Amino acid sequence: MKKGDTVMSGQAEHVMVCLSPSPTNRKNIDEAAKLATAFHAAQFTALYVSKSPENSLPVEEQKRLQNNIRYAEDLGAAITTVIGENISFQIAEFARISGVTKIVIGRSNTRRYHFWDKQTVTEQLISIAPNIDIYIIPDSKANIKENQRKRFAQQIIPTGKDILITAGMLFAMTLLSLAFSRLGFTESNIITVYILGVLLNAILTRSHFCSLISSFCSVLFFNYYFTEPRFTFHAYEPGYSVTFVIMLIASLLTGSLAYRLKDNARESARGAYRTKVLFDTNQLLQKSRSYNDVLQVMANQAILLLDKDIIIYPVENNKVGKGYVYAKDSEENSSPFMEDSEEEVVKWVFENKKRAGATTKVFPNAKCLYLAVRINETVYGIMGIYVEKKTVSSFEYSILLSILGECALALENLNNEKAKEEAANMAQNEKLRANLLRTISHDLRTPLTAISGNASNLYSHYKMLDDATREQMFSDIYDDSEWLIQLVENLLSVTRIENGEMQLNKSPEVVGDVVEEALKHVDRNKSAHDIRVIQPEDIIVANMDAKLIIQVMINLVNNAIKYTQKDSMIRISYGDGGEMIYVSIADNGPGMDENAKEHAFDMFYTGQNMAADGKRSMGLGLALCKSVVEAHGGKIDITDNTPHGCIFTFCLKKGDVEINE
Repeated sequence: MKKGDTVMSGQAEHVMVCLSPSPTNRKNIDEAAKLATAFHAAQFTALYVSKSPENSLPVEEQKRLQNNIRYAEDLGAAITTVIGENISFQIAEFARISGVTKIVIGRSNTRRYHFWDKQTVTEQLISIAPNIDIYIIPDSKANIKENQRKRFAQQIIPTGKDILITAGMLFAMTLLSLAFSRLGFTESNIITVYILGVLLNAILTRSHFCSLISSFCSVLFFNYYFTEPRFTFHAYEPGYSVTFVIMLIASLLTGSLAYRLKDNARESARGAYRTKVLFDTNQLLQKSRSYNDVLQVMANQAILLLDKDIIIYPVENNKVGKGYVYAKDSEENSSPFMEDSEEEVVKWVFENKKRAGATTKVFPNAKCLYLAVRINETVYGIMGIYVEKKTVSSFEYSILLSILGECALALENLNNEKAKEEAANMAQNEKLRANLLRTISHDLRTPLTAISGNASNLYSHYKMLDDATREQMFSDIYDDSEWLIQLVENLLSVTRIENGEMQLNKSPEVVGDVVEEALKHVDRNKSAHDIRVIQPEDIIVANMDAKLIIQVMINLVNNAIKYTQKDSMIRISYGDGGEMIYVSIADNGPGMDENAKEHAFDMFYTGQNMAADGKRSMGLGLALCKSVVEAHGGKIDITDNTPHGCIFTFCLKKGDVEINE
């Protein structure tokens, strides 16, 4: 049977099937899936309208509903749950908002035998959604009356607590009414007191039977205690019959509305809480900065939503890692999650990218329900939910899938950021390598050419050269060789630092001894400069790798020699700075502008100044100094000297002096 107007050809098809606990609901799902395939639907949705808390359904119906939901999801449907009393209105409103073009719904074998009988859901839906194609699938096999009897029995049978509350409420309202009667209140006031008792009883009890009994007993008690003749069930005035009927109807309506409002309030509170969990998840994920942060948020929000123990298996490098248990109670035992049989389910979920485990047809004997945290074909983790006896409701399941989707998106963003960072690092490393090769090929050519030329002249024309010329050539060869040795040392140190292979052998060292040793190995041109060491009165000891700090000192002093004029003053000082000791190398050269100071410690940065001896620096020395000092837990900076020049200062952690007696 088909009802509705033809859909415009330009509109994307959106097929929706209505879910229910009916045994034949699978037939509706199959037909809807075929319809979605035939019309090449852009969207396929399975909608369940929850009229009351799902857990209030009989156990058999709960299982059937869960199976139908899983079946619809297996066929590619997006599961959605809404809450409302008017099922047909909820279906029509969701279809309107979501742009549904075709609805598939089942029709039971119930018929309207009287004109006052209520319209069925399908009849109501046809009248309020005339512009949507509605496909109605016969549901003749469903035993609706039997299901209604079970549900009715579940709602009617009261507990002992409900019976006591009802009896106590009737007794209290009767005593209050007797007191009002003694005080001269009219019968209408007493009727109001009893109706109030029915309302309170409906709020405090869970069984509709108690509300029904409270309504009838209120009428009987009013007749027995407050109408003439009193203490009988007779009434002299004929108008009391109408009063009794109206009082009974008012009591029944009051009790029924109170129960309905209470159920709606309870379900609305649950829905608001679950929606808040989803909203909070989004907020928390925005603050997450690591993979573990996202997993923690995912587990905590799942526990808040389901009140169940959770286990999460991270997936890294396309491999499932070790599971982490997040228990709702801190004292919970994690052993049920770690069995070999459970790990088999996890592997299956990872490989097939589908749910499995408890409440499913795949590994149904597993203790947990396992879901893949994924986007498309990429799995970022596996979540296990310890189901125990209480299953996950359809509404909870839909919220949980939304949470997992949000978390999967957050993990994908983190992976993308990591990939971008790695790509940027690779690009930077490639740039450094290119700069290194270009700089080496350029800067090594000059000293090597000079060494080769001087050696060739000495070899070929040694006897023809005077002593002064030969001495100058030997000196040039020596200077160029020393420069190359220092360059190689810096290159090796930079390589070790870049590869993370630099190991510090720190020990307490006297700073004065380190400075003295470093000055023995600085540039031979030091004699052209006024180099002095300003020593403090006390012995200064610092924790350091002496060999590396000597290299730092050599680089800093050589830097001052290269970039200052002849006869410049270079002052080396050191002292106690509290928890740290400081070492300063000051010169009165031309100094550095702000841009040069900002980039001085960048690798391969050489500024615009030429070295005093005509050679350009490779820009490795200061970068190496910074890396070594920071590896020691210190820092290095540049300041201006007065009236001109630079001051390089670095700090090291203070060492303890060992005194042997």
